Amino acid sequence: MIETDGRFAPDSPAEARELYESVGPIAQVVTREVAKAMGFDREEYRERVTGEVVETARDALFASLLEVRDGSREEFEEWRTGFEGECEVLGSENVDRVVWHAFDGEAIAATYQHEPEAAHGTLRRQAFGRLYRPVFE
Repeated sequence: MIETDGRFAPDSPAEARELYESVGPIAQVVTREVAKAMGFDREEYRERVTGEVVETARDALFASLLEVRDGSREEFEEWRTGFEGECEVLGSENVDRVVWHAFDGEAIAATYQHEPEAAHGTLRRQAFGRLYRPVFE
């Protein structure tokens, strides 16, 4: 049975940009609170917590919220048959499980045998870098 995990499954580049922008303020709060927990004073905060740091937090938050589908190889192949876009599959053909994410006519998938959480995380990072980063740049 195909399972889904995550919240973000945008239907268009415009929706993806809107969701990406929506996590910006959250990334700022998280970054500020982490810096506070690390004991940064105001000067150290201004020096070390740059726009690049907050952007990295926003990238990680967005990626971690991407919806992924997780199923057997047979379920994935059935889905793939009905998918009209390009789909890149990472990993071995000799394992039983596949996780995948599709966006804007493209999909990326990763195979795994054990460790579904690790597979979900890997797929989300790959999907962000390959499918979404070009939209946000």
